[in-house]
Amino acid sequence: MSKLAIHGGEKVKTTPFGTGKRFGSEELKELTEALEQQTLFYARGQKTKKFREKFAERYGVKHCVMTSSGTASLHAALGAVGVTVGDEVVTSPITDMGSVIGILYQNAVPVFADLKLDTYNLDPASLEACITDKTKAILVVHLAGNPCDMDAIMAIAQKHGIKVVEDCAQSYLSEYKGRLAGTIGDVGCFSLNDFKHISAGDGGMVITYDNELAARLALFTDKCYYRDGSGRNPTFLAPNYRISELQSAVAIAQLGKLDWICERRNEIGDRISEGIKDLPGIYIPKITDGGKSSYWFYMFRVDEEILGISRNDFAKVLSAEGIPAGAGYIPICVYEYDIFKNKTAYAGGNCPFDCPKYGREIEYKKGLCPNAEEILATSIRLKCNEFFTDEDVEDIIKGIKKVSEYYSANKK
Repeated sequence: MSKLAIHGGEKVKTTPFGTGKRFGSEELKELTEALEQQTLFYARGQKTKKFREKFAERYGVKHCVMTSSGTASLHAALGAVGVTVGDEVVTSPITDMGSVIGILYQNAVPVFADLKLDTYNLDPASLEACITDKTKAILVVHLAGNPCDMDAIMAIAQKHGIKVVEDCAQSYLSEYKGRLAGTIGDVGCFSLNDFKHISAGDGGMVITYDNELAARLALFTDKCYYRDGSGRNPTFLAPNYRISELQSAVAIAQLGKLDWICERRNEIGDRISEGIKDLPGIYIPKITDGGKSSYWFYMFRVDEEILGISRNDFAKVLSAEGIPAGAGYIPICVYEYDIFKNKTAYAGGNCPFDCPKYGREIEYKKGLCPNAEEILATSIRLKCNEFFTDEDVEDIIKGIKKVSEYYSANKK
């Protein structure tokens, strides 16, 4: 058995990982055209309009509204479907704060359902148990490119008459039973920040089939100003979440690369799973039945009892082999953040948690979602990049195999 690099042995990965340029002449061409318009305002230029049309066509929906960020997209979606003071929105405890900021800004209360240990996504049974007479929407997070069990989630939503918002920031072109994530619920939300499959520096999109929702989304993202020449007479409070023509120009060029990016990531992620699925003490991420993942990152779990090594140490040993590995995703479940434990969404008050229109006591504490906590405590996160070579992928597999087999064979 090979000596581990951390013990002085030779590293598995001795060559650099494959790299490539995300941005190039295609983006420069679109940017030049945007500047030549002599306007960078989305409602007067052509780049935002063009991207909206192309993205809606790629996703097979009627409407695409662009925003200043993925967080803005989610907030706009929640506002458009009617989430308001005293409502509850059920969502995932493993996600970015961007998924819950919009809930709080609508003065609604986040409720966290537990996850499935194998897919890291919402457990429909836990989700349904969270539904109350105050539930207005379900905010579905397709984590790391793996689609949620949307048949079960949509059945729950229809049973209780509530809306479904899909957070697709990490799941471009992910599929569920032949349908794209983001096209199954009432609205789908996307991010264009610098760390997603495609990027415009920042920005986002909301897609929907619904004409009325689309009209409300357009108003919600633009201070409730009407851009059809009818003037300004706002009828509800709406922020400025507008995107610029420069961001839209970059996004157009990036969209042309999206299919290749997601297909390559799917190949890489599936190949890693195939290569490590039978290793002792290793649990690969289960892709939802009928699903196809676009692997924003790759995350597997380790069994510390079988391996006789902690998750944190496993990540360190794997990194020493030349395979950069992170311990977990976010450090703790979202409901364990101080903002929830102390109910301090707004300075100097406890809204929306103690709002008279809510009128219910809610508690956020460790142990609320045991599976989600187990996932974060036992998972190892690897980067997934479309520029990785086949050799890179095989080295990742060899590295995990080397560490897993060493510790399982030498367990004391």
